[in-house]
Amino acid sequence: MKLDPDLPEIDDLKTLFLSDTPLIDVRAPVEFTEGAFPQSQNIPLIDDQQRHQIGKTYKDLGQDAAVELGLELVSGDAKADRIRQWKDFAETHPDGVLYCFRGGMRSKVSQQWLYDEAGITYPRVKGGYKALRRFLIEQLEENSPQIKPIVIGGRTGVGKTRLLHQLEPHLDLEGLAWHRGSAFGRHATPQPPQISFENSLSIAVLKLLHGGNPYFATEDESRNIGARHMPMSFFEPLSQAPVVVLEASLEERVEVTLQEYVHDALQEYQDLLGERAGFDAWAANLENSLFRIRKRLGGENYQSILKQLQQAINEHGSNGNTQKHKVWIEALLADYYDSMYRYQLDKKQDRIVFNGNKQEVFQFLKNQYDIKPI
Repeated sequence: MKLDPDLPEIDDLKTLFLSDTPLIDVRAPVEFTEGAFPQSQNIPLIDDQQRHQIGKTYKDLGQDAAVELGLELVSGDAKADRIRQWKDFAETHPDGVLYCFRGGMRSKVSQQWLYDEAGITYPRVKGGYKALRRFLIEQLEENSPQIKPIVIGGRTGVGKTRLLHQLEPHLDLEGLAWHRGSAFGRHATPQPPQISFENSLSIAVLKLLHGGNPYFATEDESRNIGARHMPMSFFEPLSQAPVVVLEASLEERVEVTLQEYVHDALQEYQDLLGERAGFDAWAANLENSLFRIRKRLGGENYQSILKQLQQAINEHGSNGNTQKHKVWIEALLADYYDSMYRYQLDKKQDRIVFNGNKQEVFQFLKNQYDIKPI
């Protein structure tokens, strides 16, 4: 097939990410699964099996034979289906662009077919996914020394994440990593791949600095958030940042934890799996989470809290009453999280710049760093 050399190609990668430009990723699904960008949608030119066949042909017989095989595999109804999906996306997102792995044959063919068959001129990214990924790696390295995070600390259940979402500017690391950052922090759906997490983090930092205020609020985190880890270039300034400690009563903390671990988490599972299966999966996740920290709790404490947890689940399942969950939550806060928090906070004493309740923290952040409640 003949490719038009004049179809547009763009290389302003910074603007793509700052403006949340919609992206068509025409790579195979297996490539997309390994890592992608938050504003991208996978509408592949070839599927995983076809990619394997074409790659083998390229290795054995060269590029021309591989291209010929690709055009043969994606023809007729298969070709029409690809073009229809790209057309739907392009009409919904006329400001978007497309890319393949290196900005080579796959994106050029996709772009050409979209133009020839649907009459749509859609730009492709110069250098493709590889250029986009390299740009974000370099940007995070360059931008991290410039950031000025203000870390929101506090005991489990004080409402750090809730407070964070009421501040501007802020960076929600747990949201990017899709994990609540604790032994009970798993969501109903999996965490993103490490590469996707790094991409999202780099974009978020890029936007924060572009906003003109290097200060931003973020939650106190270890380098690992669930199974994802922050690149050292970013974690280093985070680990040296000022700490603002949010305080709340035990009763308030139990209520916040009840909302997050019980109501919010259960809703996630039921939205995904349905009412009964969702309840069972959520309950199993709670018991598994407790099991993972049994050694730190000690045998007697673990058995005691497990019994309280199982009683609360049974009560909840039989009549919808969630009040018994407060018993095991309070025990967990006292016997596990608070002792761990004291140990961690002792190592940060020289970084603590303020302690206070929610309203006091709001006022301090506004006065000192121009981080404001919204």
